[in-house]
Amino acid sequence: MMEMLIQRQRALCQQARQKGANTVKQHLRMPVGVDDFKYLRERYYFVDKTRFIQELIDGHSKVTLITRPRRFGKTLTLSMLYYFFTRADAEENGALFDGCAIAGAGEEYMAEQGKYPVIFLSLKDVKADSWDSCLTMLRNLLAGLYDGFPSLHASQALSEREQTLYREILFGQASPETCMDSLRLLTVFLEKHFRQRPILLLDEYDAPIQSAWEHGYYDQAIGFFRNFLSSALKTNPALDFAVLTGVLRIAKESIFRQGISDSHAAKAAVPCLSALNNLDVSSVISGPYADVMGFTPEEVRRMADDLGQAEKLDEIRDWYDGYNFSGHEIYNPWSVINYFSRNCKAGPYWVNTSGNSILAELLEHADETQERNLYKLLRMETISTQIKESVIYSDIYRDREALYTMLLTTGYLKVVPGIFDGDAEFCAVAIPNQEVRRVYASEVVSRLQRLGTRPNPAAFMESLLTGQAEDFSRELASYLETVVSYYDTLNHESFYHGFMLGMLALLVPRFQIRSNRESGYGRFDLAAFPKRKEQAGILMEFKVAKTEEDLPQEAAAALRQIEGMDYLAEFRAQGIEHVWRYGVAFCGKKVKLIAG
Repeated sequence: MMEMLIQRQRALCQQARQKGANTVKQHLRMPVGVDDFKYLRERYYFVDKTRFIQELIDGHSKVTLITRPRRFGKTLTLSMLYYFFTRADAEENGALFDGCAIAGAGEEYMAEQGKYPVIFLSLKDVKADSWDSCLTMLRNLLAGLYDGFPSLHASQALSEREQTLYREILFGQASPETCMDSLRLLTVFLEKHFRQRPILLLDEYDAPIQSAWEHGYYDQAIGFFRNFLSSALKTNPALDFAVLTGVLRIAKESIFRQGISDSHAAKAAVPCLSALNNLDVSSVISGPYADVMGFTPEEVRRMADDLGQAEKLDEIRDWYDGYNFSGHEIYNPWSVINYFSRNCKAGPYWVNTSGNSILAELLEHADETQERNLYKLLRMETISTQIKESVIYSDIYRDREALYTMLLTTGYLKVVPGIFDGDAEFCAVAIPNQEVRRVYASEVVSRLQRLGTRPNPAAFMESLLTGQAEDFSRELASYLETVVSYYDTLNHESFYHGFMLGMLALLVPRFQIRSNRESGYGRFDLAAFPKRKEQAGILMEFKVAKTEEDLPQEAAAALRQIEGMDYLAEFRAQGIEHVWRYGVAFCGKKVKLIAG
């Protein structure tokens, strides 16, 4: 049955290439929100990432931690590993990998399929407003995990004491100390019963720690999870290997470093453990397995070809490309899938809720320089900063670079390769693409504006669309005074041109923004062409005045240039009848705008 489904998918892809998009849209379904590998493999379009399995078999560390932004395929990746390695339904699961890269890698790799007991645990939903509630959720989660191994219920391989501990956890009656040791205990029980060391797959390991920090029980949670994880992962002879995923490496050191403060931990049956030194980290900055989560350019090209949408590649690249994981170019998979699922309609599909409360706290403590840098990023400029992935929650206010680390690890920024110096990465960072720029404007810049009296660029840009020149001029002047340095303006017209280009980009995707385009008898500075012809367009020409007194006459001269050079010709060619024409003059942080 599975082989027939796979053959059918291949046939449909071939038909798509021959017949075009209609066949694709009818038969090749995009896996929006699907994170179960088996379910996806049997019903949806599939991007083959099974080479990751080969890489793990060839040489994995005892513990591998992969941190990526939200909705980059972390859960799906662990699900793939589960279906490959687990003993449960091994023969049926083997069919899921027919025709995949791992099957073509050689018999020695497929010999590992279905060989291991596998513990697959996700902590992504352990989010509570108190430690008592968190512990209750953990007890229920662990009971369900233990119940997933029915062969252990009456296993003769377990001693009487071990059977007692097993039942306590299974029925949700375990003490906090036993719960703290439950992950390690399960590896021991499975190794004894199957005579095969198990694999541990732990999804969103940092979610409970973040929730604890947000709700004020951080010390208690750290005390628990440091032992919960370290006892299972450090010097555990019953464990074969483990793969962990999370959003924030920011929690790594606080969980795995030496020393704890929680009273439960002081009484724990498991001793306090030193730093986890067998951890191999793949982060957004460095480490192996850079392309196992997210889509590579080649994968996106193949997908567009299979779906009969190759002509959309430029748009997809502009909106969803731009991430840089360890030097590898990566597309946001969630957004690409949604783009194809919604008839290739570009828009901001990625909304990042992970870390938003931390981000809000950091923005509340942002200083003037940081605010200026945040607005530079909105204008698609780069800033240089120091990224410290080892920063911990307790240091979050003491380290002024934590803000940029948070923006980077949660997906708002990308790394432009920099200089490595010890545990600090000095690098340039920027917003990856148009999608993130829009999300950044609403989730980052808007938070800054709510904290004070700062102008809202997205709001006052709308005044351009209705010819409210005085309103826009006043708000723009306030914006320049708030976020622009005097030294920025020394670049004269080139700076102002780039500044306004970034501002107008807020109107995307309703408008197409064009800069320095030939029209009439010359080149206009900046224009916004509406997607809907009945809407008004925007045409802007810039001048730089020597003094503030010269601003009105320079703005008027810019407006006359629009008329005299017939810059409206391109609008007429596109059938756009109404166009707001603006002559704009700048002098330092002062501005004058005249509408025509």
